[in-house]
Amino acid sequence: MVTPATTVGLMLVLAGVACASSDAHGADSGALLKDFLYRCLNFAVIFGALFYVLAKPLRKGLGERRAKLIENLEQANKARELAEAKVAEYERKLGDSDREIAELLAQAKEANSLERANALAEAQAVADTVRKEARQCADREIERARRELRAETAQMAVRMAEERLRRQITNEDHARLVTENLQQMESQS
Repeated sequence: MVTPATTVGLMLVLAGVACASSDAHGADSGALLKDFLYRCLNFAVIFGALFYVLAKPLRKGLGERRAKLIENLEQANKARELAEAKVAEYERKLGDSDREIAELLAQAKEANSLERANALAEAQAVADTVRKEARQCADREIERARRELRAETAQMAVRMAEERLRRQITNEDHARLVTENLQQMESQS
């Protein structure tokens, strides 16, 4: 890991090498060294000020984002559990409807022959309606729950990818981005 102290030390060593090699060219090495040292000092002051100003808000923002992600994950887990409970309830209702159909059919067989034909037709119609409605209701709830879970999962994946990218940015990347932004700001001025 490259620290600011290492960077400054490396700059000073390179400045010494530059001064030593410039004597043969007749350049004023004292002025060049002085200019270089002023630039290094300027860089260190600006970098330190930016670090001082931006470090705390960045940490705070990342902490809040992490708390929101945890809260969203908990909400998604609760929503998934609710959806699974509803699916189980509708499956139980479907099983109960089949049992109710069988009871209606048994009662219809015990009735007399004329009433039996009417009751059987009515029971079959009721059973088909109940089964159809129960299936439609269950299918709608299952599809709604799946859409919600897909949307929550997609959102979580995006958030996790963003968080992972933020964690993978190194100090070198950060320093490079700061330097590039400063250069862009200077060129726009």
